[in-house]
Formats: sequence, C-alpha cells, structure tokens
Amino acid sequence: MATSVRRTTLTLPAAPLGPDNPLPALRGGHDLHRFDVPEDAGLPADMARQLGYQPLRSILPTRMRDGYGRDRRSTDLDALVVENDRLRATVLPGLGGRVHSLHHKPTGRELLYRNPVLQPAAFALNGAWFSGGIEWNIGATGHTTLSCAPLHAARVPAPDGGEMLRLWEWERLRDLPFQVDLWLPDGSDFLYVGVRIRNPHHHIAPVYWWSNIAVPEAEGSRVLAPAEEAWHFGYERTLRRVPVPEYDGADRTYPLRSEFPADYFYDLPDGARRWITSLDAEGHGLVQTSTDTLRGRKLFLWGAGRAGRRWQRWLTEPGTGGYAEIQAGLARTQLEHLPLDGGAEFSWLEAYGPLAADPATVHGTDWAAARGEVADRLEAALPRADVDAAYAAWLPYADREPKESLATGSGWGALEVARAGLDLPGTPFAAATLGPEQEPWLTLLRTGNLHAEDPLPGAALTAPAWRDLLESAPSGPATDYHLGLAQWQAGDRAQAVRSWERALAHGAGALPLYCLAVAESAAGEPVRAADRYAEAAAAAARAAAAGGPHARVRQAVRTALVREAVPALLAAGRTEAADALLAGLPRAELDRGCFRLLTARVRLAQGRPAAAREIFDAGFEIADLREGDETLGDTWYAIAERLLADGGPVTDTIRTRARTEHPLPERYEYRMRPA
Repeated sequence: MATSVRRTTLTLPAAPLGPDNPLPALRGGHDLHRFDVPEDAGLPADMARQLGYQPLRSILPTRMRDGYGRDRRSTDLDALVVENDRLRATVLPGLGGRVHSLHHKPTGRELLYRNPVLQPAAFALNGAWFSGGIEWNIGATGHTTLSCAPLHAARVPAPDGGEMLRLWEWERLRDLPFQVDLWLPDGSDFLYVGVRIRNPHHHIAPVYWWSNIAVPEAEGSRVLAPAEEAWHFGYERTLRRVPVPEYDGADRTYPLRSEFPADYFYDLPDGARRWITSLDAEGHGLVQTSTDTLRGRKLFLWGAGRAGRRWQRWLTEPGTGGYAEIQAGLARTQLEHLPLDGGAEFSWLEAYGPLAADPATVHGTDWAAARGEVADRLEAALPRADVDAAYAAWLPYADREPKESLATGSGWGALEVARAGLDLPGTPFAAATLGPEQEPWLTLLRTGNLHAEDPLPGAALTAPAWRDLLESAPSGPATDYHLGLAQWQAGDRAQAVRSWERALAHGAGALPLYCLAVAESAAGEPVRAADRYAEAAAAAARAAAAGGPHARVRQAVRTALVREAVPALLAAGRTEAADALLAGLPRAELDRGCFRLLTARVRLAQGRPAAAREIFDAGFEIADLREGDETLGDTWYAIAERLLADGGPVTDTIRTRARTEHPLPERYEYRMRPA
C-alpha cells in the first residue's frame, strides 16, 4: 500500500487536564536535577561547560498545569495515523505530538509501551505529563511544557514522493520554533523522523532536546547501546561515570535488576554509530538510530523496588505491564544545554523500527559480543549509509509548505511573527491562530499599552523584547505586574520587586502580593514571606467574596494561594494562621489530597500527632504529586517520631524505631532514592 497520512479517533480512559494554576510560575517546582559532580569525575571539557549553561530560573512564561484529578472517563482523542504496508504509527497532535503506538504489521508486534489510559501526573516542567509512546522534549532539562499541549500538524510532501506528517510549534521557554516530520518510505520497516530546531533571533539560544521512547519492561528485557561506560544520575543527585553493563554488583542493562529509579547516559565513542535498543528474552524489540548530531543515548529505569512499582501503577492501570525508557538527545546527558547561534539551526534524522537478534548472544555474559550482535543486525536491517542518505534527502523538504492542515496548536508563534516579522519556511504560524491569550499582547504591540486594569491570571510574556515593550508602556496594575514577571525571569529581582510594589499601589491585589511573598522567601526571609503570603491570601479571599464576572477565577486564585501559603506560615511558626487559612476553604477543596496532607502537617505542628496520623490512616491521594517529592514520607515519619516521643525530645533512637515500628505504607511510598 502507498504511504498515507489520515485522521482517526482514539478512545481511552482519560482524566481531564482541568485548568492551569492561576498563580505565576516564579519557581520551577521541586528541582530533581540539582546534582553534585565528584572531584574525580573527569568530565570532558564540553560537557563541563554545558552542565552549567543557561539553566532555567523558573518556567515563566508558562504556567503550572495541575488542575487534573484521577477520575478517568472514556474520552475521544484526535489522532493522526502514518501508515504503509509494514508499519502503522498513531500520533496524538493535541498531546505534544506523542507517538502513542508503533505497530509492526508483519509480526503483529506493538514496538512501544502503549499506555491503556491517559493519566496526567506531575512530571513535566509545568506539571501535567503522561507515560507511554515516543515524546519530543524541547526546552530545558526535564519533560517539555508541551507534554499535554496541542501542536500544529499538516500533510507535507515526503522525499520519496509520498506524504509525511509535520508537527510544529513555538517553544516558549527558549522562544524557539521546532518541527518534527514523520514518514514511512514505501516498504520500510522503519519510521523516519526529521527534526529541526531553528534560532530566528540575533542572540545565542540554549537548546535542549531528548526523544523519549517508552518500551515494554519484562524480567528478561535488556537495553543495549554501543558503550562501555555511562554517566549515572540517581535521585541521590550525584553524577558519576560507571562501567557498563555491571555496576555496584548488578547488570544495570536489565531495568528490573535495580531497586531505585535511575538514569544511565551512555558514553558513546566518537565516530560510533548512534543507536539504542530494548530487546526481550527472545531477542525481539525496538531499535532507535539516528544521524550523528543526535549524540546522547540513555536508559531510564524505575527499578524493582516498592517506590518504582508504585509509580508505575500510579501512571497507568493497575495490573498492566510496566515500562522503561530508552532515549536519544543532543548532548551526552539531560543535564546539559547546547548553545545555538542566532540564525542557525540543529537538524537530524531518527529512525524507529523492529529488531530481532540472537537471544543467546544478546543475553550472554560477553558484553562486546552482545553489542556486536545488535550492531550487525541493525546494519543489515537499516544500513548507516541509508540513514545519512535519508537525512540528506529530507533536508530540502524541511522548508516545503504544508499542503493540508490537520491540527492547530497555539497562537504564540503567530504573535512572534507579528512582532519580529519572522520568515520561517515550512512552519507557518498564521495570524488566524491568534486567540484570546495573545490578544492583550497584540494590543501592547500595536498601541504600546497593555490596556488591562486588573492582572487577572492569564498568559505572560517575559522575553527581552516584550520586557522592552512593557518598560515603555504607561504604568498600570497589569503592566507593572507583568513587567515584574519579565524582570524576575531575567534575574533582576530588585527591579521585579519594585514593579510589583507599583502594581500594588495601583490596587492590583493578590497576585503582586503573592509575587512579593515568593521574592521574600527566595531572599531567605521566612517571616516576611509569611506576612506577604497572609496578606495575599486575605486579598484573594476578599476578591472571591466580592463575586462578579470573574468570581470563579478569583476563587481559584484564593485556593492556589492557600496551598502555597500554609507551608510558608508553618515554616515561620505561625501554625494557627495556617490552620485558619485552611478552615476558610470550601469543604470540597479540603477533601482534596493536597489539602489533607497540609491539614496533617498543621495538626503535627499544633502538637497533635495522633490527629495527624488519623488523616493518613483514613487515606488520601495527591493527584499532582511531584516526581521525587518526599513530603509524604517525611511527614509520615515525623508523625511517628512524635507519637513515640510522647511529648519528650525526638532522639536518634526514636527516629530509628519510627522506621522499624511505623514503616511507610505502600500507598504513600513514592521515594525515588534510598532513605
């Protein structure tokens, strides 16, 4: 059959995403990727430079996506299918362009881990993310803010005369456009993917890219790559070079032979072909390869411990199989960002397909022989020269204009085209895609005035060009508030504070107060931060009580503020004020897991550990529990220690007893590193 690109509908049990958090994301959430490098690590010079290059200060201008729950219902999802007589790839354009399924027709095998549900969880830089398939990660260290966002999609002529599917969008963290072209040459067992990231600006931009591939995990599954060493990053937050395949007494190329989650970034030798594969006990599985620009290869494993298994169940339907991830990126590790000159681009070609190898060799004790067997089978199935030739053939088509739109993404690219007059062949950001989120900024661009009297929660812009426009605009509550966000993102915190104070003087209310509270906290002033949080929560409560056309939004601001304010008040020793804030929320909010945990923490701070323990014993779930967050375990053991101390001091002996006599229940076990 000829290669085709068509629309379809995929029906899955899905938890609705819900609204974004109304507070500005001045912090990036729990930072899993802080790390220490031992003095004897021997980092290559380019890697050492890139590890410290342009990390994010926050996830501005995006907002946190934490409005989802865990109640799933049957949902129809728009999907696009790229198909030939050998493969069928199913893509979700409304969810980051995720490749949900890659089905090999001759063998009837599903090559990816295909999640049977769509359950958001707090793994992306901005919160909502889901597991399974192939995801395209651009922006900064972590899962992209586009994980659950729509991309533009269209049919485009393919290099072989057929059709390919183009996905594209404007990535807001780094203000860069990117595209992903997927096609299946006639008779091919491999899905080809051409990727391009362009820097249309005059300045150098930091770039991050990793293609993450979820693959089925079983007891006999082994991940292979052409490497004898890897950079190991565990959730103890230490980066160190380790041997492959055996490290610390176990063969770590088998994902289930580790206890805790971990990353292994394989150190591929210069000149070696880039590939990675996951093969089952019979030697069957998926292989990914690419042109040399996509340098890095990685294994992420959940491990066989309680926490890893718990996370796997959290992300899918209980009773279904687990997964590991094999990944490919621009740098050696995901902790690095690469500089991209103004006017330049990164581009490469990836290929995904089935691989069958001799199981005795693949699973034998001779690592060199196992790697060699895979390399030989890959070369026979898809020669390296063919991948390079396919890339050369694709490049002239990267600028081809789309023939037919299949899905629509955001209007942010169109706004940047309007601001800077950008010419981006192949990835049109049409004015028709501009929407309500862009409208105030389009007004600022055209009139020099934001024309907004109240900084209600809404989309922000923080790039230098927009900061310049805000600085030139007449002072006002919304203008000064947004100018403060841009200054904060640029690292100019003193100016940001001054802008938010001006917004307050204009009567702007809760949002600038919240920003000032975060600024006080970041400055190491917990008492002053608590005062600001209390002021912000009170202002939000008054605004919510006033009703009006924005009552629902103002109530959402109040609820989000209370969630942020209670820990700050507890840190400042203002326990009763924290209790009063919680008591002011509607019962429906207090029944949510995040507020049940906060209530337990308040009861503990009040000297009522038994009341705190009752909340845990009754059971609760935090739908947006952050990856790596240890608050559940920490609070549980703090309660146990107080109960054992019975009003006396908590000693080391009591701490030890707490862990043996009051073990953390499995339902709360999410710790991703040893205690």
